[in-house]
Amino acid sequence: MLSTTDLHVHALPYDYYGDCECPSKGLARTATLIAHARAEAANCLLFDNGDLLQGNPLGDRAARLTGRARSTPHPMIAAMNTLGYDAATLGNHDFNYGLDVLLTALQDAQYPVVSANVARALPGDAPLWPAYVLLDRKMTDDTGVQHTLRIGVIGFCPPQIVQWDQQLLSGRIVTRDIIDTARDLVPQMRAAGADVIVALSHSGIGPLQATPGMENASTALAAVPGIDAVVAGHSHLVFPSAQFEGMEGVDVAAGTLVGKPAVMAGFWGSHLGVIDLTLTRAVQGWSVTDGRSEARPIWARTTDRELVPLVASAAPVVAAVRKAHAATLRLMRRTVSQTKQPIHSYFALVADMPALHLVARAQANYVRHALGGTRWADLPILSAVAPFKAGGRGGAHFYNDIPAGPLALRHVADLYQYPNAIRAVRLSGAQVRAWLDRSACMFNQITPGMTDQPLMNPDFPSYDFDILCGVTWQIDLSLPARNMQETAPDAAGSCRITNLAHNGHPIDPDAEFIIATNSFRASGGGCFPGVTEDAVIFEDPQMVRDIVLRHVLRHGTAATSSPPAWRFAPLPGTSVWFDSGPGAVAHLDDLAALRAEVIGDAPDGFTRFRLHL
Repeated sequence: MLSTTDLHVHALPYDYYGDCECPSKGLARTATLIAHARAEAANCLLFDNGDLLQGNPLGDRAARLTGRARSTPHPMIAAMNTLGYDAATLGNHDFNYGLDVLLTALQDAQYPVVSANVARALPGDAPLWPAYVLLDRKMTDDTGVQHTLRIGVIGFCPPQIVQWDQQLLSGRIVTRDIIDTARDLVPQMRAAGADVIVALSHSGIGPLQATPGMENASTALAAVPGIDAVVAGHSHLVFPSAQFEGMEGVDVAAGTLVGKPAVMAGFWGSHLGVIDLTLTRAVQGWSVTDGRSEARPIWARTTDRELVPLVASAAPVVAAVRKAHAATLRLMRRTVSQTKQPIHSYFALVADMPALHLVARAQANYVRHALGGTRWADLPILSAVAPFKAGGRGGAHFYNDIPAGPLALRHVADLYQYPNAIRAVRLSGAQVRAWLDRSACMFNQITPGMTDQPLMNPDFPSYDFDILCGVTWQIDLSLPARNMQETAPDAAGSCRITNLAHNGHPIDPDAEFIIATNSFRASGGGCFPGVTEDAVIFEDPQMVRDIVLRHVLRHGTAATSSPPAWRFAPLPGTSVWFDSGPGAVAHLDDLAALRAEVIGDAPDGFTRFRLHL
């Protein structure tokens, strides 16, 4: 069983933001691994695990065209049709453009799409796609005899999609808990004659113990009786790998979850997931008697830290997207403005960076204009922004890096990659402090006076590290991070946020503020305190990235200079280390206040830096 997951419209090994080839991504290269794997075994099935249609400018352009009229297939659907997929499921980002775009794109799929825990919000919760499919396939045993096996394929995606894309999906779809759905439907599949059942789980590898509505449910899903194998995804990780050592129910050496073979094939086509099952026939029917899994990469890193492809691109995939790719390049290369200084995100997690202020100003200006003449017009507007490209799982080259000079559309798109709509929420001064305290969970607790301590919490994603432009504050790293799931935002405790001020004056906990933000955050994404349905006072279908582009076009320049909003509270005699991309070395002057130093090479192509607090 072969699988791809989290392709995010990366049909080709190309970076549209950097306008260059990229060895570590692209279904075209994964397709070559698929061909190699099919040559190894007489019996092969190919699945996709979701998050197919959103993720780069090729997908944005295709969504706009798909929304108007379906003259040609979506480029990713066309690419997948060349590879003979047996079945696929959906991921949360497949819903980012709305239900109509998704349904229209899937009309050209030459393979079944299954989604068990998503339904249309009608009386009776009418299914949008089959919950599962039963594939009757001819299989050849090790003596050369053919048998017809019935392979059951069931699909799941995070139930949180109705929250994350609330503005597009509210009243149109409903979701169910992944584990409850599996427990209901897997026995039906067995009763319908399924010899083998594989779960396409667009869900991460999480706790073994199931909890209601859990997002990362693949381990608990593997424990459901009747499931033989699990294809996991969503979290952009690789399984089997050492990242999952020590987790309950996970055997990295065997490549299993609760004893069931499982695989997670990275993201953007970086790997091909392979699960080998051995089936034995007895009186009661076929059963899985052995299994192993592996994730095969399309790229490697050389001894001099360069990324190199391990396989060439498959010609049919390249041909399927050639016209759409060329049209996307023409669009993204258009010059729209100028910038007098470099714009980068290498240090966006450790210091205030101009790239975020550009997005923040665009959001704040839009909300300020929209609220004019309303009862909210006189309240101060803050703008919440987070660095989307800041290394992490995206790798050592996953940063904004825009040189001074002409600003192309690809550069502006690079600053804001997600199709989030603009929103505004009303918060108190106390909730503003708690919002920033939530962001400060990005950092480990640091012991004053000690040197070279690890700064970053690797489990906290950069897209949840919000800064609030319009106020100033310091982060006291000597205090522990608060668990916002367990601590009320206004509770007494070790809040890391100090010297919080607006216009130079300490913030009154009872003062009111408007926060310009995005639909993901306003719908509860990231679990930020104070974000309730009643707190949302402005909703608009305009995409934030379109607002940023219009802001740049209107002002004629990407002016980004502004006073720093935040910094770390001083801890004399204390130093920490963090990893960033190699390109950060050219911008060390931006961290002069922290006396930044290069320590040397870090794992996975990163460079390690020392900061003096």
